[in-house]
Amino acid sequence: MLPLRRLSAACRRRGLAQLAAGTPREAVDAVVVGAGAVGLAVARALAMAGREVVVVEAASSFGTGTSSRNSEVIHAGIYYPPRSLKASLCVRGREMLYKYCAERAIPHKRLGKLIVATGVAETAKLDMLLRTAKDNGVDDLQMMEGSQAMEMEPELRCLKALLSPSTGIVDSHSFMLSLLADAENLGATISYNTAVISGHVGDEGIELHISESKELENHSIGSPVPPQIVLLPKLLINAAGLSAIPLAKRLNGLDQAFVPPAYYARGCYFTLSQTKSPFSHLIYPLPEDGGIGVHVTLDLNGLVKFGPDVEWLDGKMDDMSCFLNRFDYSVNPTRCSGFYSVIRKYFPNLKDGSLEPGYSGIRPKLSGPGQRPSDFVIQGEDVHGIPGLVNVFGIESPGLTSSLAIAEHIVSRHNST
Repeated sequence: MLPLRRLSAACRRRGLAQLAAGTPREAVDAVVVGAGAVGLAVARALAMAGREVVVVEAASSFGTGTSSRNSEVIHAGIYYPPRSLKASLCVRGREMLYKYCAERAIPHKRLGKLIVATGVAETAKLDMLLRTAKDNGVDDLQMMEGSQAMEMEPELRCLKALLSPSTGIVDSHSFMLSLLADAENLGATISYNTAVISGHVGDEGIELHISESKELENHSIGSPVPPQIVLLPKLLINAAGLSAIPLAKRLNGLDQAFVPPAYYARGCYFTLSQTKSPFSHLIYPLPEDGGIGVHVTLDLNGLVKFGPDVEWLDGKMDDMSCFLNRFDYSVNPTRCSGFYSVIRKYFPNLKDGSLEPGYSGIRPKLSGPGQRPSDFVIQGEDVHGIPGLVNVFGIESPGLTSSLAIAEHIVSRHNST
């Protein structure tokens, strides 16, 4: 942990001068807000490019939000519209992630996955997915008859399936820990329990108002939280995940027409109580509204997880609570009743009472119920006109897979400030 006073001292040790009396004002080179997989990957990439990087994280450790509450799947790039950022960054990110994990001995495994059609009406959708995947550069998919898939997975029931050999799983904590170590070894500084509460952006530069997270905990809704330090970065990467949009709304000077509405969807996971896994591959149904279906995921310890489902939240959380990640991550045990019927379409031998509540995650979405899925949004000066500001919005799945490619994308396009 790097408290604010030590953060200020670290800035001065680098020759970044304090500019004014009163509330400390520190000139810094590059600030990354958020220490999830994307924020850490960006910090690492910026440090590799020679930037002096400060990472500001409101939580007490890295990766406590979406980055640690997901399926930990390395996606191939199958589902996303051709020429979208999700498609291109997932395909590129998957290659980079496998290489990175292999070079650093980060636990991971290419398990492969089967996307299954359990009804006649679904088989045409598999053909559409195959075409989309090919357009995205995913050329290793294999269409299978149900008998072939069920020979591979005797517990599976389906009419047809797509095999994706390049889909895998990764230990996301070990991956983020490695990114953090890389960034720090290159001189990056990280300050935990530190929240960006507001700021000002414009032609005269960027000003970030920062407070210790504990100062936000007892604030009254609507009342201002005074900053304890002001940072003046040349480059600001807003990679705050679930709070990226609330933060952008509090940047005075940014045209709010460029800040999309925020939607949040909770996804619950249930674990299989039996010790032996019924499957050796990941098993996915066809995508549903708001997600890619309640699927079978195996972790590196062999634990079988089913999920996530989609539960849209009302989105009425105030900004400060959002900064503190006060989302409700509880798993309602009664939700498992909906899991059984969905899972039994492809795993009919699932026994009553065999599902136990696991964990949940919140997805930061840019489109709501019934709306067309949104792409990642990475906004630089070319979009909003603010020099040095990069907003990263809507990084849900396949964000973990894409993280290294997102960092590469940002540094290659927005590192000249």
